Amino acid sequence: MMGAGSTRTVGEPMPVDGVVEREPGSGLSASPSRPAHAIDELFEAVLDDTGDATVRRLVSESWERSLAAAIDPATALPPFRFDRSESAARLAAHPLHNVMPLLRSNLVSIAEEAMHVVVVTDEQGIVLWREGANAVLRPADRVGLVEGSCWSEEAIGTNAMGTTLAVGKPVQIHSTEHLVRAVHAWTCVAAPVTDPDTGRIVGAIDITGPRRTIHPAMLALVTATAQLAENQMRMQLAIADERLRARNQPHLQSLRGTPGALVTPTGRIIAGEPFGEWPERVDLEQIAAGADRVRLADGREMHVEPLAEGYLLRAARRGGRTTVVDAPRHALSLRFLGDGSPTVVLDGESHALTLRPAEILTALALHPEGLTAERLAFLLYGDDGNQTTVRGEIHRLRALIGTDVLKTRPYRLDAVVDTDFGTVRRALREGRVADALRACAGPLLPRSDAPEVRGARDELEVGLRRAVLESDDVELVHAYATHRLGRDDLEAHELLVDMLPAGDPRRAVAESRAARLLAE
Repeated sequence: MMGAGSTRTVGEPMPVDGVVEREPGSGLSASPSRPAHAIDELFEAVLDDTGDATVRRLVSESWERSLAAAIDPATALPPFRFDRSESAARLAAHPLHNVMPLLRSNLVSIAEEAMHVVVVTDEQGIVLWREGANAVLRPADRVGLVEGSCWSEEAIGTNAMGTTLAVGKPVQIHSTEHLVRAVHAWTCVAAPVTDPDTGRIVGAIDITGPRRTIHPAMLALVTATAQLAENQMRMQLAIADERLRARNQPHLQSLRGTPGALVTPTGRIIAGEPFGEWPERVDLEQIAAGADRVRLADGREMHVEPLAEGYLLRAARRGGRTTVVDAPRHALSLRFLGDGSPTVVLDGESHALTLRPAEILTALALHPEGLTAERLAFLLYGDDGNQTTVRGEIHRLRALIGTDVLKTRPYRLDAVVDTDFGTVRRALREGRVADALRACAGPLLPRSDAPEVRGARDELEVGLRRAVLESDDVELVHAYATHRLGRDDLEAHELLVDMLPAGDPRRAVAESRAARLLAE
């Protein structure tokens, strides 16, 4: 049996546990064709362990897990983990967010016509999104089938969402096959979705409706849609990998013969030197714990350096730097967004910076053609800029990053430069607004008053804001309204109020926040 964290080769056909009248060796099933009173009698007989009635093995094993978790069939209701507002924010940051248009186009219209509800959960069985016929949403509210509620087997017993996450394959749970009596009026079909990035199940797609209305084809529809979602995620991942590889390949080349590898933000190795000697993944928990090095599966210990996107692994150098003829250009990665200390990674080695060197590097990164001392002084200090002061700052910075990296006449960076603020700008230019918002950890050097930095910071924030507010994507607008850049944005909260339906709890939160901002 596969758990919620189990893996399955992405793209291979999903095994389907369909509902039949009888499975060999498994006893009776609560099939939709059975009369309601017979279904209820079957439930009582199995639960009370009377007679010869049994249920499908899939269901009986799920009931065993659910009862072991102390689920009370008579009184249990799904617990709430988050409110709808937080659920929407979690969806915006979830791997399934980018495939939501596909899910809507494939399932919602069918569900509305058939009087069903479409549900997407995360890997814990928490409902992140639901949509469907209004006549069914109201009774769904009464059993807790709403955003933020948890439908794992450990929380609410046997149900299609929780059981598909537990067994790692599509399932249908009909009527009294649910352990909890409160949901006996429903039948649900669900399929798990595996993230090609991590190889783990990241959520479930579910269709739920009154127990007499679920069509046998619904299980095949949900299964096919889950496979389509995985295929789209795989294509998006391949594109993202190629972009990341192209932008960061100079970091590998800059190691000049020292073994190293490029790692995605989720821990996958996408390029390495020498070729063919690297595992598929790196344990990022070591990095999250504050380690500056990781141990690979083969026992090698590697230094780890955060880049603007992802990480660079490099072997410890022995006996000084290895040099080669016609060495490639240096690689420089700048991490200047957000409230943390600005950091530069040069040829795989990380250095913390004070504000002024970070301002100089920002200006030079924005002007790769180079700057005179006079022009750089103006960009940093305005009309009061002093060339002598700039020359002193440049001298100290060259001592830190090297005279072969920071050239003079004019001042310029002789390196392949990668910046986190450049990542956001690039995503905006390419129309990838959600990616831009996720990549933006906060303002560019928020403590800086340098005119060039202020201008770049304002341009980035205004561009991101405009792209979000013009996106017509309520989840994206909500994610922005709860982001570091948008939480004090009155217009964003007012727009969110207009976009959210009257019954959505997020609307009340947005109204309250908008009123507070207006009063201020």
